[in-house]
Amino acid sequence: MDWSKLLSTKRTGQETSNTGHHDRTQFQRDYDRLIFSSPFRRMQDKTQVFPLPGSIFVHNRLTHSLEVASVGRSLGNNVARFLIRNGKTTATPLVEELGAVTAAACLAHDMGNPPFGHSGEKAISQFFKSGAGKSLETLVANTDVWNDFIDFEGNANALRLLTRQFAGRRKGGFALTYTTVASIVKYPYASGIESMKKYGFFQSEKEAYYNIARELNIPEVSDRQGVFCRHPLVYLVEAADDICYQIMDIEDAHKLGILSTEETRSLLFAFFDKKTEQKQYKRINSVFSEVTDTNEQIAYLRANIIGKLVDLCTGIFCDNHDAILEGDFNQPLIKSLEGAPSQAIQRCIETGYSKIYKHPAVVEIEISGFKIIDSLLNEFTRAVLHPNDHYSGLLLPFIPAQLRVHANAPVGEKLQTALDFISGMTDIYALDLFRKINGIGLADKRMKV
Repeated sequence: MDWSKLLSTKRTGQETSNTGHHDRTQFQRDYDRLIFSSPFRRMQDKTQVFPLPGSIFVHNRLTHSLEVASVGRSLGNNVARFLIRNGKTTATPLVEELGAVTAAACLAHDMGNPPFGHSGEKAISQFFKSGAGKSLETLVANTDVWNDFIDFEGNANALRLLTRQFAGRRKGGFALTYTTVASIVKYPYASGIESMKKYGFFQSEKEAYYNIARELNIPEVSDRQGVFCRHPLVYLVEAADDICYQIMDIEDAHKLGILSTEETRSLLFAFFDKKTEQKQYKRINSVFSEVTDTNEQIAYLRANIIGKLVDLCTGIFCDNHDAILEGDFNQPLIKSLEGAPSQAIQRCIETGYSKIYKHPAVVEIEISGFKIIDSLLNEFTRAVLHPNDHYSGLLLPFIPAQLRVHANAPVGEKLQTALDFISGMTDIYALDLFRKINGIGLADKRMKV
């Protein structure tokens, strides 16, 4: 791969690159277009890990994405300086914009996730794999499309949301630059590829991604047809995401009292080697002597760790730059950490699975999410397949006009309509609609009237 091809201002749905003069660069325009969009705003009411906050504010999808974008910008700027300083690319001035395009991709990376966090993905998959939706398999008739349903991926849904021309909307969806879109595709292949657990795009967006890959000259892996090399910036977006959620989940768990202050300090101090980083230790302890608020102490520790991991991941990317462009580097940057940081990350991961993700507050939202999404899918898949039924006629107006398809559309497209609607919901809206169509709270409303 070559940076002169990988960095492009051509936009989805447009035939030529946008070279007009603007006060903002093309990648900055991508960033702003995402920030001001409704799907991005809806992430403020979507679960990251913990239930949406009461008196203690923890991360939601929106705040997580903003922080990932901040870290991603730093990583992109660092790599840009490396490329310029070492003469790795002289063919395009766009290399100076790596920070902007990485930040834009980071904003978009979670936009396809359904309500209730990762449990939402599992709930959708289970509905079609073993739930009430299993009976629809014979109606879909296309095995590749059915694979998209039984193994629903928020990653693939993000690409659909960003590139799909929904009814009444512009061609190319958000009309983002090809480079920004390619930078979010962690798994550059469709569903159904043997031995691949995740995938990056639905069958409906297969050609859209292929067009992007051709434009940016992203090759297929030599021995795997339909499996493409990652765009190099994917590694930076992935690293920014990994850094943020690994560390911020620990900080949120501390705020909620799931982890004690002593345990949290131990997990975070482990990122620094006491023998080789004595100055860092002294500086942090000096700040602790002045700042006695425990939450502020943890926040200061977290900031130092993120800065350190940004530098380390930058170094790993730069050291493996040539292998990345050859498509020969095949693991997340954070997996290449060594020494104390590597061990500390592993401890955070183990703590997450043993204490955080199994905490009752987290499990309760997962159980609720399964029940709510299963019910909504049952109602709306039936409605889109039987639009002339009286009850369907009551439900279908809830689906926005932009998501609706022609009455003669294939069954798979009709089911995708229901998925587009439900996956785009916020947690609160999904809960509210679940209550309405199940008659929950109706008696209370009558009393108020």
